[in-house]
Amino acid sequence: MITKQERQRIQTEFQEKMDYDELLNCMRCGFCLPSCPTYIESGYDEAHSPRGRIALMKAVVDGDIEPDDDVKRSLDMCLGCRACEPVCPSGVNYGHLLEQARDIIYQNHDLSATTKAIRNIAFKGLFPNQGRMRTMTGLLGFYQRSGLQKAARLTGIMKILPDNLATMEKVLPEVPSLKQLKNRPDHLPSLVPQKKKAAFFSGCLMDSMFMSTNDATMKLLQYAGCEIVIPDSQACCGALHGHSGEKQQAKELAKRNIIAFEDTGADYIITNAGGCGAFLHDYDHLLKDDPAWAERGKDFAAKIKDISSVLVELGFDELPLQLPDQVVTYQDSCHLKNVQKTFLEPRQLLHAIDGVQYVEMNDADRCCGSAGIYNIVESEMSMQILDYKMKQVETTQAKTIATANPGCLLQMKLGIEREGLSDTIRAVHIVDLLLEAYEYTRQPVGS
Repeated sequence: MITKQERQRIQTEFQEKMDYDELLNCMRCGFCLPSCPTYIESGYDEAHSPRGRIALMKAVVDGDIEPDDDVKRSLDMCLGCRACEPVCPSGVNYGHLLEQARDIIYQNHDLSATTKAIRNIAFKGLFPNQGRMRTMTGLLGFYQRSGLQKAARLTGIMKILPDNLATMEKVLPEVPSLKQLKNRPDHLPSLVPQKKKAAFFSGCLMDSMFMSTNDATMKLLQYAGCEIVIPDSQACCGALHGHSGEKQQAKELAKRNIIAFEDTGADYIITNAGGCGAFLHDYDHLLKDDPAWAERGKDFAAKIKDISSVLVELGFDELPLQLPDQVVTYQDSCHLKNVQKTFLEPRQLLHAIDGVQYVEMNDADRCCGSAGIYNIVESEMSMQILDYKMKQVETTQAKTIATANPGCLLQMKLGIEREGLSDTIRAVHIVDLLLEAYEYTRQPVGS
């Protein structure tokens, strides 16, 4: 519960730090309402809509209401998918307002000792340290390969976990060994005549739990004509920090990444995770008030490109691509579409694969409910949103769901498992599917 003293501190900081002009930009027109999953799934509760949340923020600044637990609950319930931004006629930067409001609340609210410890471990101890991320992932790999996973399932011990977490344990990817995780490249040549030089943002979870997808991404870039540099001093993008009220830590990570990439001489900085890419793309906003870093943040952000965008630019979709006949649909990464404005390129690549019948999913750009750690901390709402998503998948009759973000990928795998469809439908990252299609056409005849 937010105490009276905390409410006073929060209100003062709202008045000092919130962008009041941005709050005033909201005309309360309601164009955002049909695009907001939490507004729809909450039974059309205005407190869980973008304009409702902006109204609450403004009311706190104006002193009309106190920043109490109801205000915090409204902001916590937001997915941060930013689907409201493309449809807003006033161009309100809702995502920036949400991050600022959450940061003020969490920095001025005394959390329980347990919650504080968990946040410190995750945000300060784990994600900023790639070595620890690899160690943690290596332990997960040991759990999977040693027989402990099989034993845990046979004994029924997984039943002590909430249903969605127990199901999520089933859909985690098979992770590499710790030795493999430590043996990562820092430079790769183009495998065809070189067209561009690319720097690859390998990420934290992507270069540990999803290492095979990172490897597939780099292979595609090599096949498309890119020399690749992978700075070993890069850090976590800071998205989880920025979205969870730890903005100062996000800024520190941003500065580490700018230093790591700014002397690579690369034409692009490539990402393959929509959530990471969007936050990297916003470094110019994150650092805009820091004179020493504002211009460097802007230069960095200008080079951020999603892998699908670069592949189309370099003509990868014109190469021979083929798969066995199958129906494929695509689940948009919210941040890839709403922040990076990358929407058509993934579809163009999927349409280019011979043997693929592409079927557009209804509401493909509506959030799947993953949203970083949202499916853990707000599991009930997340599962409501996922149930709707799986109904849309069913209407496509697709056997393959492609997506462009690790959180979305795990969430779709979770939906498949919950629906009992794991024997008939698969979810894959689009780069894994594209590499499969590229290499399928180059298999020896009769193999």
